[in-house]
Amino acid sequence: MDESLQLNTGKKLLLGFQHLFAMFGATVLVPALTGLNPSIALICAGIGTLLFHVITKHKVPAFLGSSFAYITALQTVIGTVPNAAYTGPTGISYAQGGIIVSGIVYLALSGLVMLVGTERIRKFLPPIVVGPVIVVIGVNLAPTGIAMAAENWWIALLVLAVIIGVSCFAKNFFKLVPILLGLVVGYIACLICDAFHLFAEPLVNLSLISEAGWFIAPSAFSLPKFDAQAILLIAPIAIVTFMEHIGDITTNGSVVGKDFFKDPGLHRTLAGDGIASLFAGLIGGPPNTTYSENTGVLAVTKVYSTGVIKLAAIFAICLGLFGKLGAIINGIPNAVKGGMSIMLFGMIAAVGMRTLVEAELDFKHSRNLIICALILVFGLGLSGGVTIGAMTFSGLFVAVLVGILANQILPENV
Repeated sequence: MDESLQLNTGKKLLLGFQHLFAMFGATVLVPALTGLNPSIALICAGIGTLLFHVITKHKVPAFLGSSFAYITALQTVIGTVPNAAYTGPTGISYAQGGIIVSGIVYLALSGLVMLVGTERIRKFLPPIVVGPVIVVIGVNLAPTGIAMAAENWWIALLVLAVIIGVSCFAKNFFKLVPILLGLVVGYIACLICDAFHLFAEPLVNLSLISEAGWFIAPSAFSLPKFDAQAILLIAPIAIVTFMEHIGDITTNGSVVGKDFFKDPGLHRTLAGDGIASLFAGLIGGPPNTTYSENTGVLAVTKVYSTGVIKLAAIFAICLGLFGKLGAIINGIPNAVKGGMSIMLFGMIAAVGMRTLVEAELDFKHSRNLIICALILVFGLGLSGGVTIGAMTFSGLFVAVLVGILANQILPENV
């Protein structure tokens, strides 16, 4: 039962802030890792969530935030990390073009679901395909987290210890925000270390904060540019997040006790994600996806009000408009982000493994072993992408394609 009808305004506001904190750490971490603007990411998450609720007839209590699946591709196109396999133009504007097309891919998938029906889609993407793909996402991100943590292992391990400690031993509200608490403790520890000159180089660049305006400047927003290589590197990942979306909406519906695949319909939830990502690409934010973090909050509070989620979205927009906040987030030391990333990226891989376990798949069957093995080898072995002619495709896309084909071709009884 939705308990929101019994809540006064003050409690609804507190619950809205709780949802904001649940999504905050992951949503701002993606732009921090890829070179996008965290303030714009918050604005896109807020507006994207509101758009999602309009499209889904205000029936699905989901929050949309920055998608982790796109991190490696965004880093490559934006130029955050070098990639010899990618020779196209770099920069945020070209990444925006890819994000817009990924949103269009989502809308196309929404149309496909309307045509073929939800049950056929479920059969097309079973756990034996979805689980290993999610593992590939987490493992491919692992080197990025380790590289950042290596800049100062003392700070990174402190952040990691706080996250683990809060997750295991904290109660009530604090248990919902271990990532955020790890970030805050790590950031404060860095400021203390800088104050006492404990390391040769300062950990926090305070000039970023002092030079930033109080409100986000119009120049922070950028217009998209389109390049075929950048699009082919980013847009196909929508097929991967499509699988994640199915899992998230299924979980959300299980918590609430409703079948959102039927009402308002999977095609509407997909369209909501697609429109949100398309909007993000237009103004310079990362692609959006439904957040399992906020579904966890629903399970704990048993308050399923879409109104509370929309309050959190409005709070996110307000936070994003403050330029000083964006500068503080941009100034998060890499070691702090590294400690957070070790946990977050590891959890992504672990969720993929959990998907396989919960499906009770029998790996004594050669079919399951073959499909899983192909996805893992192609997804991890081609982590730098594969170039065909003048075009570069992400290893993740190849892994998904191989997994889907193997699942369709191999007989059920082997």
